[in-house]
Amino acid sequence: MQMISKSALKAKMLEHFRRIEESGEELIVTDHNRPVLRIAPIRSRTPSAETFAGIRGRVVYHGDILEPTAEEWPET
Repeated sequence: MQMISKSALKAKMLEHFRRIEESGEELIVTDHNRPVLRIAPIRSRTPSAETFAGIRGRVVYHGDILEPTAEEWPET
């Protein structure tokens, strides 16, 4: 994560924005050496089917997964 002052960012803002878009790296903006902003690219979301494709069909449920058990849920 790179850090840059507000004044340095202002001087070459579009150049920094293009670099962030290409690299995907975040940029921290400082004011008097104190971090004040984080600029990050918007990442597209991965569909859950794609995220969990590697474990599909390998997960085994024993019993009702929604039913609490006495060991896990003490009486209140």
